[in-house]
Amino acid sequence: MLKDFERKKPEDKEVLNAEIKEIRETLLGQQQLLRDAKLPVIVLIEGWAAAGKGSLIKELISEIDPRFYNVVSPVIVPESEERYPFLYQYASAIPENGKITFLDSGWMESAVRKFLRHEITKDEYRRRVRQVNEFERQLRDGGYLVLKIFLHIEKKEQFERLQALVDNPETEWRVTSEDLWQHKEYKRFVEAYDEFMEKTGDTIAWHILDGSRRKTAVRDAMKLLAQKIQHGLDNGRYVGEPFEEEFELKEMPKLADVDLSLTIDDEEYKKELKKLQTRLSELHNVIYRKKIPVILCYEGWDAAGKGGNIRRVAYPLDPRGFDVRPIASPLPHELNRQYLWRFWTRLPRTGHICIFDRTWYGRVMVERLEGFCSEKDWQRAYNEINEFERQLTDWGAVVIKFWIHIDQDTQLARFTERQNTPEKQWKITDEDWRNREKWPQYEVAVDEMLQKTSTKNAPWYIIESNDKKYARIRTLKIIIKALEKACEDHFEQMMDR
Repeated sequence: MLKDFERKKPEDKEVLNAEIKEIRETLLGQQQLLRDAKLPVIVLIEGWAAAGKGSLIKELISEIDPRFYNVVSPVIVPESEERYPFLYQYASAIPENGKITFLDSGWMESAVRKFLRHEITKDEYRRRVRQVNEFERQLRDGGYLVLKIFLHIEKKEQFERLQALVDNPETEWRVTSEDLWQHKEYKRFVEAYDEFMEKTGDTIAWHILDGSRRKTAVRDAMKLLAQKIQHGLDNGRYVGEPFEEEFELKEMPKLADVDLSLTIDDEEYKKELKKLQTRLSELHNVIYRKKIPVILCYEGWDAAGKGGNIRRVAYPLDPRGFDVRPIASPLPHELNRQYLWRFWTRLPRTGHICIFDRTWYGRVMVERLEGFCSEKDWQRAYNEINEFERQLTDWGAVVIKFWIHIDQDTQLARFTERQNTPEKQWKITDEDWRNREKWPQYEVAVDEMLQKTSTKNAPWYIIESNDKKYARIRTLKIIIKALEKACEDHFEQMMDR
């Protein structure tokens, strides 16, 4: 890697300029083909401060239609000020099909810098390396073309470039204290960059370019990009094979074996509801102060009572500290991205609660049964979802997933009531009736989902909801127990520091 990198010999400028011109024309011709093929591209440019990353990106985009690319410069903030998961800003930036995103530094720079700054532990650093591998593999398996470039210069040249920038009043602002610190710790950064690239180069290879030869670097980067795009055009959108990682799973019953006769009388319900909502309100203040993020996921049968259940959970919460995210069919700009994108972009900040009314599990239910994705896609999704949720809990989030369960007779009675009650008719649609006809297929899919994705860190709870009041009380108890445990765990972690 960097330790063994050999600088390129100077090349003839006229030859280089001719090659660059030819590759520019190739990239220009590939644009429309890329859009027609709906292939999304991510170009990650990592490298040393003053190595010329910005200039390289400028050259790469020079012949690309500005409507079809985006340049993102992720901000590295101190870990103590971070409010979202490690990969949040990178996952949020992925492009739509047929478009290109250029990242001016990214997940490697963030992980390495925070580790060398001692803002994260060695264990946390290892987790982030694992998360990067998962993220890159999910992008590749979802059809993304990902190009990773590291722009390399020697320490002496970096010093000269930084000094030149500082000496010019017009460019002095471009050199930060972080850049100067990186130069001072050049040797440690070489070792850390090398280790990171070695551990994250199997799924998608790294390409190290000689930043000391600017035109050579431009030619090589353009060539790599043109080759990456052409490979995608020649071979079509890549679809990854399903595989299963070993996650510690919680044993779940089949839906048919769940006892739905459980009830609660009205007097006990009112008493318990008031007590539990008061406690939940108290805990909301605690998790806000301790900056613990909470993600509540609701899935279930149509007319099972998700909305009423969510209202009883949301009522005692401070409205400034939670959001309810109703998830419907994806909009065109959502459908044109990897399926988890629209959930990454809806995650809560630390200390806040996010309630999802329908979730990423649509991938293995409605998308599976209605043919909105391929069989490989939904089979692969079990593992991808487990990885996604592990990343959330690694971040410190409490993730609780509810399947609101009723039987077919109860659903039919509720459908009929909605249809016959004018003020409730908006709740019943033709699609609800069509889905009801597929109850057996959905039950098979849900059973498989519960078996494969109820992990120790993000468990499923089947909520018996033939009696809606019983379901609300049980849900509140589960949430309160999980939040109390999270607060206790947070206290113990603080004491261990």
